[in-house]
Amino acid sequence: MPDRESRATDAPESDSERRRRRARFLRELAEARALRDRVQPRRAKAARLRHAMRMRTFRW
Repeated sequence: MPDRESRATDAPESDSERRRRRARFLRELAEARALRDRVQPRRAKAARLRHAMRMRTFRW
């Protein structure tokens, strides 16, 4: 029965660990995007303009 008990106690921890890993991934992704925008400002501006155009023409 110890296996069943460990599984019951691991479930909340695995969920919090998943959230922690996801938060770290999203932080690193945002950092990578910021770095890319600093390194390639022209491409970043073009991407911003394309995104703005997409959002303007999007229908709800």
